[in-house]
Amino acid sequence: MDRSGTHRVAVLALDGVYAFELGIPSRVFGSARDERQRPLYDVVVCAVDDRPVRTDSGFALALEHGPEALERADTVVIPPTRRFDRGLTEELPEPVTAAVARIRPGTRIVSFCNASYVLAATGLLDGRPATTHWQNARDFQRSFPRIKVDADVLFVDDGDVLTAAGVAAGIDLCLHIVRGDHGAAVANHVARVCVVPPWRDGGQAQYIERPVPEPTLATTAATRAWALERLQEPLSLGELAAHARMSLRTFTRRFQEEVGVPPGRWLTGQRLELARALLESSDLPVDVVAHRAGFGTGNSLRQHMRAVLGVSPAAYRRTFTATR
Repeated sequence: MDRSGTHRVAVLALDGVYAFELGIPSRVFGSARDERQRPLYDVVVCAVDDRPVRTDSGFALALEHGPEALERADTVVIPPTRRFDRGLTEELPEPVTAAVARIRPGTRIVSFCNASYVLAATGLLDGRPATTHWQNARDFQRSFPRIKVDADVLFVDDGDVLTAAGVAAGIDLCLHIVRGDHGAAVANHVARVCVVPPWRDGGQAQYIERPVPEPTLATTAATRAWALERLQEPLSLGELAAHARMSLRTFTRRFQEEVGVPPGRWLTGQRLELARALLESSDLPVDVVAHRAGFGTGNSLRQHMRAVLGVSPAAYRRTFTATR
């Protein structure tokens, strides 16, 4: 951080960078403000050398910062480039390898989409879980067998190294980072400013190409909205299917196709998000939070939070209280 306490983010633009993804960190992190409307992040865009950086959109960028910006960063973000659309077909250019080597140990490193190839080729993902765009997942796993590739998720948070799937998953990951740094209230405000959801249901499975369903087929969207209004209630799979006017088998299959996860897993995830928001924004006892989020008892909430987040409700609350 700089002397004002602002978190420094360096975005490394490589040749052929996708312009949309390049702008995500500045837009998301740049929208994060504290209660006095002071910026919480200082975002700069840098290149590996002093030459203009070509984009995928037919224009080039003359950037003010070179690779030295990486040495001062608290977080480094690497957006995707057209160079890796078909995988890593050759060794990384020496300037890219040299630039990555300038990142200080302990710096948080983030990749979007196929920029995961940069982290993989420099050894930063060895033995770690990671994701990439589903179109590259097989090649990525084949090229780097030591990496634990999960092609079904929107992003993977492995502490100091985080990887996102394709395009808009970069937004999901940046919001996740803001939430971890400053809590749900700040992240939700950023999401509203950017006119995006604070989080998205499911993973990449819902975006993988499949035959287009018949337009007359019913969807589970209305039932999902109905369930979100009733998270406190002990909703069963039968009740969800009945609301959707489908058989259990049809509902489960349709839900998985549309959301990317089974109904029970989705429902638990939504309840966890509600519990986290209540823990962060209120002083309600854990048992009350558990009841309002639909877990019934504090013990049930503790079990789910430990299984998914690795912390207890009390520890989670202390973390975000200290952050605020």
